Amino acid sequence: MKIFFQTKNLVRTAMVAALYGALTWALSSLSYGPIQFRLTEIMVLLAFIDSAYIPGLVLGCIIANIFSPMGFVDMAFGSFATLIAVFLISKTKNLFLATLYPTIANGIIIAIELYFILKLPFLLSFGEVALGEFIVVTCLGYPIFKAILKNKKLVTLLKFN
Repeated sequence: MKIFFQTKNLVRTAMVAALYGALTWALSSLSYGPIQFRLTEIMVLLAFIDSAYIPGLVLGCIIANIFSPMGFVDMAFGSFATLIAVFLISKTKNLFLATLYPTIANGIIIAIELYFILKLPFLLSFGEVALGEFIVVTCLGYPIFKAILKNKKLVTLLKFN
Protein backbone atom coordinates (compact mmCIF):
# COMPACT_ATOMS: atom_id res chain seq x y z
CA MET A 1 0.00 0.00 0.00
CA LYS A 2 2.91 2.33 0.73
CA ILE A 3 4.05 2.21 -2.91
CA PHE A 4 0.57 3.35 -4.06
CA PHE A 5 0.98 6.69 -2.27
CA GLN A 6 4.07 7.63 -4.25
CA THR A 7 3.50 10.81 -6.25
CA LYS A 8 3.80 9.10 -9.65
CA ASN A 9 1.19 6.50 -8.66
CA LEU A 10 -1.23 9.11 -7.33
CA VAL A 11 -0.80 11.09 -10.55
CA ARG A 12 -1.43 7.95 -12.61
CA THR A 13 -4.59 7.27 -10.59
CA ALA A 14 -5.80 10.84 -11.14
CA MET A 15 -5.04 10.61 -14.86
CA VAL A 16 -7.00 7.36 -15.23
CA ALA A 17 -9.96 8.82 -13.32
CA ALA A 18 -9.91 12.04 -15.35
CA LEU A 19 -9.54 10.20 -18.66
CA TYR A 20 -12.37 7.79 -17.88
CA GLY A 21 -14.67 10.60 -16.70
CA ALA A 22 -13.88 13.06 -19.48
CA LEU A 23 -14.04 10.54 -22.35
CA THR A 24 -17.29 9.08 -21.04
CA TRP A 25 -18.80 12.57 -20.91
CA ALA A 26 -17.36 13.49 -24.34
CA LEU A 27 -18.98 10.37 -25.80
CA SER A 28 -22.18 10.87 -23.79
CA SER A 29 -24.48 10.00 -26.69
CA LEU A 30 -23.05 6.46 -26.49
CA SER A 31 -22.29 6.40 -22.76
CA TYR A 32 -25.72 6.91 -21.21
CA GLY A 33 -29.04 5.32 -22.00
CA PRO A 34 -30.68 1.91 -22.04
CA ILE A 35 -28.07 0.31 -24.28
CA GLN A 36 -24.76 1.89 -23.40
CA PHE A 37 -21.62 1.61 -25.44
CA ARG A 38 -19.39 3.24 -22.86
CA LEU A 39 -16.11 2.84 -24.70
CA THR A 40 -14.17 3.89 -21.61
CA GLU A 41 -15.24 0.60 -20.03
CA ILE A 42 -12.38 -1.00 -21.94
CA MET A 43 -10.16 0.70 -19.36
CA VAL A 44 -11.49 -1.60 -16.60
CA LEU A 45 -9.19 -4.26 -18.03
CA LEU A 46 -6.25 -2.24 -16.70
CA ALA A 47 -7.08 -3.92 -13.37
CA PHE A 48 -6.05 -7.20 -15.04
CA ILE A 49 -2.56 -5.76 -15.43
CA ASP A 50 -2.35 -4.12 -11.99
CA SER A 51 -4.89 -3.90 -9.17
CA ALA A 52 -3.54 -0.43 -8.34
CA TYR A 53 -5.77 0.85 -11.17
CA ILE A 54 -8.91 0.07 -9.14
CA PRO A 55 -9.17 3.43 -7.29
CA GLY A 56 -8.71 5.44 -10.49
CA LEU A 57 -11.26 3.38 -12.40
CA VAL A 58 -13.87 3.65 -9.65
CA LEU A 59 -13.25 7.37 -9.23
CA GLY A 60 -13.47 7.79 -13.01
CA CYS A 61 -16.84 6.04 -12.99
CA ILE A 62 -18.05 8.36 -10.21
CA ILE A 63 -16.94 11.38 -12.25
CA ALA A 64 -18.59 10.02 -15.41
CA ASN A 65 -21.83 9.32 -13.59
CA ILE A 66 -22.09 12.90 -12.36
CA PHE A 67 -23.34 13.57 -15.90
CA SER A 68 -25.64 10.55 -16.01
CA PRO A 69 -29.37 11.23 -16.31
CA MET A 70 -29.70 9.18 -13.10
CA GLY A 71 -27.25 11.47 -11.25
CA PHE A 72 -26.41 10.56 -7.67
CA VAL A 73 -28.11 7.16 -7.87
CA ASP A 74 -25.93 6.18 -10.82
CA MET A 75 -22.87 7.62 -9.10
CA ALA A 76 -23.49 5.23 -6.20
CA PHE A 77 -24.77 2.08 -7.93
CA GLY A 78 -22.79 2.34 -11.17
CA SER A 79 -19.58 2.93 -9.26
CA PHE A 80 -20.37 0.03 -6.94
CA ALA A 81 -20.83 -2.21 -9.99
CA THR A 82 -17.49 -0.99 -11.35
CA LEU A 83 -15.80 -1.66 -8.00
CA ILE A 84 -17.07 -5.25 -7.99
CA ALA A 85 -16.08 -5.79 -11.63
CA VAL A 86 -12.54 -4.38 -11.34
CA PHE A 87 -11.92 -6.22 -8.08
CA LEU A 88 -12.90 -9.52 -9.73
CA ILE A 89 -10.87 -8.65 -12.84
CA SER A 90 -7.79 -8.05 -10.66
CA LYS A 91 -8.17 -11.52 -9.07
CA THR A 92 -8.58 -13.39 -12.37
CA LYS A 93 -5.78 -15.04 -14.33
CA ASN A 94 -7.79 -15.57 -17.53
CA LEU A 95 -8.29 -12.42 -19.63
CA PHE A 96 -11.42 -13.68 -21.40
CA LEU A 97 -13.08 -14.56 -18.10
CA ALA A 98 -12.04 -11.16 -16.73
CA THR A 99 -13.88 -9.42 -19.57
CA LEU A 100 -17.16 -11.02 -18.45
CA TYR A 101 -17.23 -9.52 -14.95
CA PRO A 102 -18.27 -6.01 -16.07
CA THR A 103 -21.07 -7.57 -18.14
CA ILE A 104 -22.42 -9.49 -15.17
CA ALA A 105 -21.85 -6.88 -12.42
CA ASN A 106 -23.14 -3.91 -14.40
CA GLY A 107 -25.97 -5.94 -15.91
CA ILE A 108 -27.31 -7.01 -12.52
CA ILE A 109 -26.66 -3.86 -10.48
CA ILE A 110 -27.79 -1.34 -13.09
CA ALA A 111 -30.87 -3.45 -13.88
CA ILE A 112 -31.77 -3.39 -10.17
CA GLU A 113 -31.23 0.38 -10.16
CA LEU A 114 -33.44 0.88 -13.23
CA TYR A 115 -36.09 -1.47 -11.87
CA PHE A 116 -36.46 0.34 -8.54
CA ILE A 117 -35.94 3.92 -9.72
CA LEU A 118 -37.57 3.98 -13.16
CA LYS A 119 -39.76 0.87 -12.81
CA LEU A 120 -38.22 -0.63 -15.95
CA PRO A 121 -38.42 -4.42 -16.45
CA PHE A 122 -35.46 -6.09 -14.75
CA LEU A 123 -34.72 -8.69 -17.43
CA LEU A 124 -34.95 -6.20 -20.29
CA SER A 125 -32.67 -3.75 -18.45
CA PHE A 126 -30.22 -6.52 -17.60
CA GLY A 127 -30.12 -7.61 -21.24
CA GLU A 128 -29.59 -4.08 -22.57
CA VAL A 129 -26.84 -3.16 -20.08
CA ALA A 130 -25.14 -6.55 -20.38
CA LEU A 131 -25.20 -6.38 -24.19
CA GLY A 132 -23.45 -3.00 -24.23
CA GLU A 133 -20.85 -4.14 -21.70
CA PHE A 134 -20.21 -7.39 -23.57
CA ILE A 135 -19.72 -5.63 -26.90
CA VAL A 136 -17.38 -3.01 -25.46
CA VAL A 137 -15.35 -4.97 -22.89
CA THR A 138 -15.32 -8.46 -24.40
CA CYS A 139 -15.67 -7.91 -28.15
CA LEU A 140 -13.51 -4.77 -28.31
CA GLY A 141 -11.47 -4.82 -25.10
CA TYR A 142 -10.40 -8.47 -25.20
CA PRO A 143 -8.46 -8.26 -28.49
CA ILE A 144 -6.97 -4.90 -27.51
CA PHE A 145 -5.70 -6.22 -24.17
CA LYS A 146 -4.62 -9.52 -25.71
CA ALA A 147 -2.33 -7.46 -27.96
CA ILE A 148 -1.17 -5.28 -25.05
CA LEU A 149 -0.29 -8.37 -22.98
CA LYS A 150 1.93 -9.67 -25.79
CA ASN A 151 4.07 -6.53 -25.52
CA LYS A 152 6.12 -7.10 -22.34
CA LYS A 153 7.62 -3.59 -22.42
CA LEU A 154 4.17 -2.03 -22.56
CA VAL A 155 2.92 -4.24 -19.72
CA THR A 156 5.93 -3.22 -17.63
CA LEU A 157 5.24 0.42 -18.41
CA LEU A 158 1.58 0.02 -17.41
CA LYS A 159 2.39 -1.57 -14.04
CA PHE A 160 2.42 0.75 -11.04
CA ASN A 161 5.67 -0.42 -9.38
